Amino acid sequence: MRADPDNRQDGEDGQDDTDSRPLSPRRRHGHRTRRWPAVAAVLLTLSLALLLLGRLFQLPSLGDLFATETHDRSGPAVLKSIQDMNRHEGAVGTYQVVVDLEKDARFLPDAIRGTRTLYVATGSVSAYVDLAGLGRDAVTIDEKRTTATLRLPHARLAEPSLNPERSYAVSKQRGLLDRLGDLFSDNPAGEHAVHTLAAQHIGEAARESDITTRAERNTTSMLQGLLLALGFEQVTVTYT
Repeated sequence: MRADPDNRQDGEDGQDDTDSRPLSPRRRHGHRTRRWPAVAAVLLTLSLALLLLGRLFQLPSLGDLFATETHDRSGPAVLKSIQDMNRHEGAVGTYQVVVDLEKDARFLPDAIRGTRTLYVATGSVSAYVDLAGLGRDAVTIDEKRTTATLRLPHARLAEPSLNPERSYAVSKQRGLLDRLGDLFSDNPAGEHAVHTLAAQHIGEAARESDITTRAERNTTSMLQGLLLALGFEQVTVTYT
């Protein structure tokens, strides 16, 4: 039986139409779904490989690439002078002061010209009795060497000493012209004036306290204990 050419052509055309038809959305979604496990497996393999290479060759992490390092290239300290300290430091006071220093121009707003610094300063002041200038009449001993009388000068205050580790700037406000001036300054935003003012306030606080009285009392206790240990029975210390 002879095949009908028309029917064969229709069959072939029908097969071609079936193959050339676009995939339905459901079939495309199925292809994409089957691809994701393979992509995830490749990414996981690459991550494990990079991790193993980093552990093996000690490769720096991203944080290490941008980390900062501190290098101390300071020269050795040079001895400038030596001073003999013939004094007894009887007491030390520690003080803290909040310095609010403002400098402004007379005819310009603060945003253009002016500075304001809020600084917390911590420093110490020592009180001492100077023993360097004592004369022969400063110490009197009786013939039996049992009684001693010492006449000493009153205690003095040393210069205030700021502690940089416990002092810090809370805020700094500078005008536009001051910011531009810092670009051409050897000491931009210098705090010398703030440090000087802080030392003055700490010195005033020390003078208003009883630190010198305590220094004299401690010096008296030290000298009496020393001379009593040497065999004296009575030790009197006066301050003039």
